[in-house]
Amino acid sequence: MFAIKNLNLTSGVINTAAKLVVAGLAGLVASCVSVPPRAPGVGPAVAWTDLSGWHDDRLSQAWPALLNSCQKIPARNARWQDLCSDAALYPNPDDETARAFFETRFIAHEVFGHNGAADGLITGYYEPLLQGSLVMTDRFRHPVYGRPDDLVTVDLGGLYPELQGKRFRGRLNGNRVVPYYSRAEISNGKRPPDGAVIAWVDDPVALFFLEIQGSGRIRLPEGRMLYVGYADQNGHPYVPIGRTLVESGALTLEEATMPAIRAWLRANPEKAREVLNSNPSYVFFMPRESKEAGPVGALNVPLQPERSIAVDPNFIPLGSPVWFETSLPGEAEDRPYRRLVFAQDTGGAIRGAVRADLFLGFGDKAERVAGALRSRGKLYVLLPRPRTLN
Repeated sequence: MFAIKNLNLTSGVINTAAKLVVAGLAGLVASCVSVPPRAPGVGPAVAWTDLSGWHDDRLSQAWPALLNSCQKIPARNARWQDLCSDAALYPNPDDETARAFFETRFIAHEVFGHNGAADGLITGYYEPLLQGSLVMTDRFRHPVYGRPDDLVTVDLGGLYPELQGKRFRGRLNGNRVVPYYSRAEISNGKRPPDGAVIAWVDDPVALFFLEIQGSGRIRLPEGRMLYVGYADQNGHPYVPIGRTLVESGALTLEEATMPAIRAWLRANPEKAREVLNSNPSYVFFMPRESKEAGPVGALNVPLQPERSIAVDPNFIPLGSPVWFETSLPGEAEDRPYRRLVFAQDTGGAIRGAVRADLFLGFGDKAERVAGALRSRGKLYVLLPRPRTLN
């Protein structure tokens, strides 16, 4: 306690001083009380008017993606059963019919990242074209592996309920299950059986980026196309080589785009193998029937160009419609890009709530845009309305 002695203060000054002391103490207490940050994930419902550009999107073009999601979701989600039955009644709706359906059958929710961040990283991927052969030659000598027979998958949820949905990939070494070969081990001779090779290509860098994209096309010498899609992965974590190049000082963070990374690898062939091997993850492929259905994502439905995205399923349910707000790189300046997409894929690099990878399709334009796309964006997940009781 502080005593006030021999001070000739008026009561007004004393009252003012007391208020200042109280205010100071209140500020001190407030500074010591921390407000817990918002957990990342699906937030509260928002109005349709909060979705910038909602009334401008051609929602009839998103309808095939909805019908594709309806092939997989209802079996494990009762709220989707009636919704998908009703959607099937409109095989080719116009934009306004599709908009009315989404507005009456879904509720939009904003998605938040760590510490309540409303925006996150948006990237793009595409279906690349490689040159290859079904037999190994001097030119075509880099193997495209199918899922090897010695790859073992252990469902950890069957052993530990708290690990439900988690899997361990490895191989048998005697009577023990050990980690499967890393990328470095595979490139240094510890390869899957030769019978696992489904094609040979002429460019190891293009093959690496095929793994990142998850599906693609291989043009054979006679002109025929071999369509390949994701089959499995070796169980090692995905490490982006862009990060490796930035940490080594080879590129700046701003320079680490797909075209720049490709150019650096081609300009530095003596260092390229070491950089590629810094990513221990390795992807195995399987032949696809044809291009007609398009590449298949993690939901096991065909991906629709500019209507399908890869997400982190720990935050956004697979199959869900997602309102997507970002910008695409342009020749002069970035342009706003807002549309309804569907969470139909996943990826080793797609981690976090507000994180999405836009599928852009096949061709030079798709490759160019996907390679340059690295923007901030917002996501709104559309969840089915609860069924009303009559």
